[in-house]
Amino acid sequence: MGQVPRSIHPCQSCGACCASFRVAFHWWQAEPGGVPLALTQDLDPQNKVMKGTERKHRPRCVALSGEIGISVSCAIYENRPTPCRRFTASYENGVREPRCDEARLRHGLKPLTKSDFKEPAELINSAADL
Repeated sequence: MGQVPRSIHPCQSCGACCASFRVAFHWWQAEPGGVPLALTQDLDPQNKVMKGTERKHRPRCVALSGEIGISVSCAIYENRPTPCRRFTASYENGVREPRCDEARLRHGLKPLTKSDFKEPAELINSAADL
């Protein structure tokens, strides 16, 4: 019958961005009600950085759980900082995102394609067209 529809968002089996880039944000995004202070460190007087992402060699956000390319999750997803909220996967909004592709390639993963974001009904219909 063709390709099996994805039941999870592609990012939940990736995590490459969380282990590729520094996550810096203004200090006011930290607690209360925001990013837990224990997971941050000062970058400069105005900004904080997620621990683990300040490293130039093999960065990895302390809030990332799981194995990159297999299954991952963010321990603070609901309270993640602005850079994380703004980062989108390639083709998630119909547009290629070079930084997503770069992160995935860095971890040996293929870049996402438009078909990674088709609705299940679209996948079934496109399989029927074959």
